[in-house]
Amino acid sequence: MQKLTTYRSLQVFLVLMSIIGMSFALFFLQRYMGFSPCPLCIFQRIGLIVMGGFAFIAAVFNPKSKAIRLLLWLGSLAGITWSTGVAARHVWLQHLPADQVPSCGPGLDYWLDTLPMQQVLNEVFAGSGECALVDWRFLGLSIPEQALILFSILLIVHAVILFRILKPNQTRRF
Repeated sequence: MQKLTTYRSLQVFLVLMSIIGMSFALFFLQRYMGFSPCPLCIFQRIGLIVMGGFAFIAAVFNPKSKAIRLLLWLGSLAGITWSTGVAARHVWLQHLPADQVPSCGPGLDYWLDTLPMQQVLNEVFAGSGECALVDWRFLGLSIPEQALILFSILLIVHAVILFRILKPNQTRRF
């Protein structure tokens, strides 16, 4: 069990989960099922990519310095916390009563071309009718609910990684 929870193996796990999550979204949901991602889905993916990027750096270089490990952990944590928050907002929008769902507006591409970034973020998080649609369910869970569960598990893995970083080195005596 000790080998499965080393700093490097946990980082590799995060990288693999990032790749699996992105592959599922791109190849299954988009290509096979034909769904177009809404703005909130795109923002969740960005956070997952950020987490995976920092975890990849940590796994490849396996730094010995606690300070560098903490910096890489913070970058990875920022990405997955972002994704978790966006997924939670997405789930909340999907559970609004029909009369309270925001109306559909122009797409994310239009907002990025015409609005300042702060206003784009405000518009995305306000949500739109397309973000409240539930196109597909698996085991009774919508796509954002599934993502929220995955991201919550990855947050727990981040807690274990923090424990590994802060845990003092123990020398074994025989």
